[in-house]
Amino acid sequence: MALLRRNKPYEVTGRTVLIWLFGFFAAVFVVNGVMVKAAMSTFGGVETTSSYKAGLQFKQEIAAAEQQDARHWKIDGKLTRNGVGDAVIDFSARDAAGAPLTGLTAVARLAHPADERLDHVIPLSRIGAGQFHGEASAQRGQWELLVDLYRGDDRVFRSRSRVTLQ
Repeated sequence: MALLRRNKPYEVTGRTVLIWLFGFFAAVFVVNGVMVKAAMSTFGGVETTSSYKAGLQFKQEIAAAEQQDARHWKIDGKLTRNGVGDAVIDFSARDAAGAPLTGLTAVARLAHPADERLDHVIPLSRIGAGQFHGEASAQRGQWELLVDLYRGDDRVFRSRSRVTLQ
């Protein structure tokens, strides 16, 4: 006589539920870890380290901008590439009457609009009265060109322009 085998129905036990529960949360933690790693490696930082301090300096920035507008100074220049592929900036700074500005030092920076880790400070040298030249390596794309003019330690002029490097 042949024995009949009965298939036992599958039972969900406490152990099975525990394994599935741990497996679910392990998958959630792994995915969250991957997403946090991706976010931290692609985000270059915040615009300002302290919103409170930036808020306190806001009135000073407004006053500096009003003083700058009252001077009617102008910066004319160009940003190109040289034969090696470096970004080259040449500009002249003139007062309201068109005379070259003297006695100033200049600092230029190519600021990436989305990732401050890609920013480049462009070392500038004076090549004449109110004329400056600088070169830096920078990749193609959209940049914000910031040119600051200083008299001593005081910033007396800031030019901010959106530029595209080819």
